[in-house]
Amino acid sequence: MDLDDYRKHSPYSDPGRHGGLLDAVAADIPTVAATARNVIVHYRAGGVELPDDRLDEVNCRWVDRILDTDQSRFPLPLAAERPAVDRVAGCCRDHTLLSVAVLRQHGIPSRSRVGFASYFAPDWHHDHVLVEYWNGDRWVWADPELDPAGDWGFDGYDIDPKAGLFDSAARVWSAYRAGTIDPERYGVSPELPIRGDWFIHDYVLIELAHRQKDELLLWDGFGAMTEDIATADLTLVDEIAALLLAADDGDETAEKALADRYASDARLRPGPQVHSISPVSGTVSIVELRR
Repeated sequence: MDLDDYRKHSPYSDPGRHGGLLDAVAADIPTVAATARNVIVHYRAGGVELPDDRLDEVNCRWVDRILDTDQSRFPLPLAAERPAVDRVAGCCRDHTLLSVAVLRQHGIPSRSRVGFASYFAPDWHHDHVLVEYWNGDRWVWADPELDPAGDWGFDGYDIDPKAGLFDSAARVWSAYRAGTIDPERYGVSPELPIRGDWFIHDYVLIELAHRQKDELLLWDGFGAMTEDIATADLTLVDEIAALLLAADDGDETAEKALADRYASDARLRPGPQVHSISPVSGTVSIVELRR
């Protein structure tokens, strides 16, 4: 994909009838991020206790549905303050998707990046999703979930890819394959068993999907994903991880190879449906995807 592809909405980022709400949001990253935090609250880490009947909002999936939910409670501009407990329940993927939607609405090339962040807890790498946008000269990583008033010790709106604060799934997979990391320190939470080699493996495929503008939920399953590394096609994911890293370094041939392989290899992409395991209820469902 080229820059112009990332200016255009995906089915996930398309605001539908809510386009005017996004038009009204200034396209600078601090405003975009603050807007995302005002509309969405993390369902587990948002600092508020959400009613049980609201937790399933984490499965809204599409920006137009997220905004339907928001506007049903607050038929107001997105800048109008919402009480945290009444915001739409979501996670890092949703903060990022809404931010990407605003940027694309303004014609700014942007995409979501899937990987692991080391700044939420010591000695642990949480699965996480960042915004990556083109500032006219380079791609910039920004974390819209971070309130800049917090004492983070770094600029959350311009995260250095070489600082080790956030690593793409491809980079983590490559480090795992080289034997330089402990995969058991990469996952959803130190308190949960959703972690390790198979989890990193699957996140490489989710990273590829997001790069191709299929901004799936982090608990969707498709293609070559597995919960047992013994059944994985390691060579396939090695190749995809290497292409992702080369594309990050500006290799246009690798970027094209990713798009070609994504289009031609059904193991690498969702079909018309995905199976999705709700992180709230554990319910497994088959979801029809929009095309």
